[in-house]
Amino acid sequence: MTITRTMLLWCPDWPITAAARADGLDPSTPIALVDRGEVYACSAAARREGVRRGQRMRDAQARCPSLLLRRYDAGLDARAFAPVLSALEQTVPAVQPLRPGIAAMRAAGPAQYYGGEEEAGLWLLDALHELGIHDARVAIADGPFTAEQAVRMPRRSRVSIVPEGRAAEFLAPLPVGRLGDPQLATLLRRLGIGTMGEFAALSGSDVSARFGPAGALVHALASGSDSRPVLARHPPRELDRSIGFEPPLDRIDQVAFGFRAIADGFVQGLVAAKLVCTALRIEVDAADGEVSERSWLHPRSFTAADVVDRLRWQLQGAGAASGSGLGSPVTRVRVVPEEVDAIGHHEHGLWGTGHDERVYHALSRVQSMLGHGGVLTASVGGGRGLRERGLLTAWGDRAPQQAAAAPWPGRLPDPAPGTVFEAPLPVAVVDLRGDGVTVDARGVLSAAPDRFSADGSTLLGIRAWAGPWPLNERWWDAQKARSAHRFQVVDARGAAWLLVLEGGLWHAEARYD
Repeated sequence: MTITRTMLLWCPDWPITAAARADGLDPSTPIALVDRGEVYACSAAARREGVRRGQRMRDAQARCPSLLLRRYDAGLDARAFAPVLSALEQTVPAVQPLRPGIAAMRAAGPAQYYGGEEEAGLWLLDALHELGIHDARVAIADGPFTAEQAVRMPRRSRVSIVPEGRAAEFLAPLPVGRLGDPQLATLLRRLGIGTMGEFAALSGSDVSARFGPAGALVHALASGSDSRPVLARHPPRELDRSIGFEPPLDRIDQVAFGFRAIADGFVQGLVAAKLVCTALRIEVDAADGEVSERSWLHPRSFTAADVVDRLRWQLQGAGAASGSGLGSPVTRVRVVPEEVDAIGHHEHGLWGTGHDERVYHALSRVQSMLGHGGVLTASVGGGRGLRERGLLTAWGDRAPQQAAAAPWPGRLPDPAPGTVFEAPLPVAVVDLRGDGVTVDARGVLSAAPDRFSADGSTLLGIRAWAGPWPLNERWWDAQKARSAHRFQVVDARGAAWLLVLEGGLWHAEARYD
């Protein structure tokens, strides 16, 4: 087992620092970030007033009336930490961001270059000092876990160092609550095990048998045997392309023609990086200050012609009365890859892919001629009714995320009918005496269904039937409310039908083919 000597940098209260810089606040004042009605993070001044993480917002305000509340933004944390990572990478190589505010590095190389572990840590702190971050801490220990525990200890010096091979000794007096597994920590305390040293003294095989692989990993961390490597991040290459128009262009064909070279460069840049783009975002800036942004998907990967087509479709949907002009002239167009994949996953086979390849090119060609909505694909979504479960989306776009597997009480069980009629098919259902079958307000049938007609003339005998199943939807909306009863019947020919009685009238909604 190899344990990496790790140098870890921590910026305390980083969410507060990021929010204060974004909003121009003084971080020394009482500040709390709120997420879902609870305090997610708070400043040191707020903690001195009794504010704690996890408190209800009202409780925090009661303890500190002068508390400044802001909504927590995880994206802001990451964006604000990006310059810190860049500064660290200029000082030491192989920086791994663990989460916003904490980053790990391998200590061997920087220690040799700067003349020692403490000197390397001081260089990191000096780099952050230039960014205005003065309270950062650095710890060096065997493995990221031990280094993180060391950096959170009460400050004694700017750089904390746990001697090599002394991780287990350092961790032994720490409480099991710092293992990062609250459920396991609660169980261990009930068993009389309160410190990491007591937990590490247990047999590894016994811990693995009792708590499984997750417990064995935590046991190894408590024992100072953190074998997790430090993996350096690789900053993404700048793959986006943009073009400005001076003077601004007011015709779609002019914008598309000027953008064509940029689209070629965009795809060539991806190929040079051995990537293909499966989702991209096009940003269009207009002269009146408006910005049009839209994300586009592709069933395979974008070519330069595909990118130009998406720009044209986006401009056509920007509010122009005709296809030749825009509501406001275009000053700038930018294309950004949102999802990329390795180019090897999209290479054609040695002998081609036969019919699939021809179908793909045919659909793409038709779509380029008819427009984005000219070619549609069908998918099954969520809902109670059969017709509302059928979704049509443009070729290449992702289907709307309607929870098809949600409970949907009242939905028909599988298997679903093979044919769902686009418009309900009027039918007549009669009993043995030839009278129409009805259902009263209590859901009781007037008589057993005996025959029904699907064409208005021929009565078919009903071999079997089941129902009624009431369907009550949107009862709170007088205009959209629906009250009906559904039946499944099998006619004398063996065909199965889904019949609906709604408003006193029968109709066939689907057929089981």
